[in-house]
Amino acid sequence: MVFRGAVPAAVCSTIAERFRTSPGRRVRGADAPGHYLGAYHYHKTTAGYLDESAAHRAELDRVLDVPGDPLTLIRSELGRVLAEDGVTFRPARHAGREAGAALIRSWHGRGEFALAPHEDQAQCTEPRQADFEIQQVVGRPIGAMNVCLENGRGGRLRIWDTRPDDATRDRLGLTYTGSPYPLASLDGVETCHLDIGPGDIYFFNGAHVHAVEPERDATARRTTLSGMLGFIDERTVVSWT
Repeated sequence: MVFRGAVPAAVCSTIAERFRTSPGRRVRGADAPGHYLGAYHYHKTTAGYLDESAAHRAELDRVLDVPGDPLTLIRSELGRVLAEDGVTFRPARHAGREAGAALIRSWHGRGEFALAPHEDQAQCTEPRQADFEIQQVVGRPIGAMNVCLENGRGGRLRIWDTRPDDATRDRLGLTYTGSPYPLASLDGVETCHLDIGPGDIYFFNGAHVHAVEPERDATARRTTLSGMLGFIDERTVVSWT
């Protein structure tokens, strides 16, 4: 699902510039070369992820503190629509603490993909997060929420029409990571491509294998505001990063 040009250009550029100059921006390693602000739950203990989310919350809030910021818009509208069906929408919680609201991230990988083929369900089975309620989304669609803040030429999202099972992950050694899927393992699987531009809001099922293609212009930046969400039961949707 894509909402084209939903966020004004001035809002996108302001957030992107604040992100680039933020003292809280960090470098992500070789698994996904780029920069980010916020916290990933990936391969952490529940406490470690929540500690990191709390430590970076104030800086993320500062960067997003602009009139009409897209995160507030998305969360309020999702909450309103879900409430009409009697569903509660809230941040994921554990022991009275909340998951991060969003990540801001940019990719600069220059190989075949800026972000290698991966899926987001495997990481929700991390044994060190067995006490975290996000593991209840496993087996249900995992909503990947993204707002394109800036993009040049290229940077397409590529999605394969496959949701790997546990046996496939075990065979490929991706049991708790879901990344990276070798291209040979995806041969013959139908794919779709999504071109995105600044201001676009888009959602897809992160349980499907997906990747980000590199920019064709080495000076261009691909920056997004992102988060994850999913049903943990019939009446509750939670979000995390």
